[in-house]
Amino acid sequence: MNDVVLNSIASGLENGPGLLLSNGIGTTTRAWEPQLPLLEQFFKVVRYDTRGHGDSPTPKGPYSFDILVADAFAVMDRHGLETTSVMGCSLGSMTALGMGLAQPDRITRIVCTAARADGPEPFRQSWDDRIAVIAEKGIAGLWDGAIGNWLTPEFRETNPEVVAMLKSEFHKTTADGYGGCSIALKGLDYLKDLPQMQVPTLFVAGSEDKGATPPTMEAMAAACPNSDYELVNGAGHIINVNQDKAFNLAICSFLGMCVT
Repeated sequence: MNDVVLNSIASGLENGPGLLLSNGIGTTTRAWEPQLPLLEQFFKVVRYDTRGHGDSPTPKGPYSFDILVADAFAVMDRHGLETTSVMGCSLGSMTALGMGLAQPDRITRIVCTAARADGPEPFRQSWDDRIAVIAEKGIAGLWDGAIGNWLTPEFRETNPEVVAMLKSEFHKTTADGYGGCSIALKGLDYLKDLPQMQVPTLFVAGSEDKGATPPTMEAMAAACPNSDYELVNGAGHIINVNQDKAFNLAICSFLGMCVT
């Protein structure tokens, strides 16, 4: 039994099919706000803050994807979801892949956005670099680099209120929470397992994403049976915020929704 109680929010159809939303590192449940008016028409939507993020506690690290996956299943159980679709961003997408590989009978569909499935040396080193910045400057020292990849310059210039919201939520991330998740990311090793994935999976890439590039995500889709791939033009790492309308269109058919 997982005794870590993460902050989670249920909305939408009380008795509808489940849709679990898992956030990326440095973000919270609020990053999914652009999708809620659509998703809540079709699903019981459950959002949660990853350990060390938002209003969730920060258990002692380091963390692993086995731990993050167990956390996500515990959120499902607390909300009475025997089965669910899962949509993630970045770290949350990697968690979603782990859920599908671990218990495919409980996962209906996966929407994997802005992610990778392996950890080459430059990727692993980037997380060591971030941990070093936190040790010197605290979590605030990572903000400029994060927002620079998350959203395109044009979006940041024309949507200062969204940037301010994300910055406020980013600063809720604890140093130990970010560091613990960084250790998990250094150990990422799902690519070799993707050919065994039984859950239908949609991979969504942002054309301007430098962290999870379109070729990286195309290779993941090619390795994964019963998968689809969508490219959202003009989007950085947080695709669902940067290009919310195009993102909603990209996921609607796969999740069985109609966009009006």
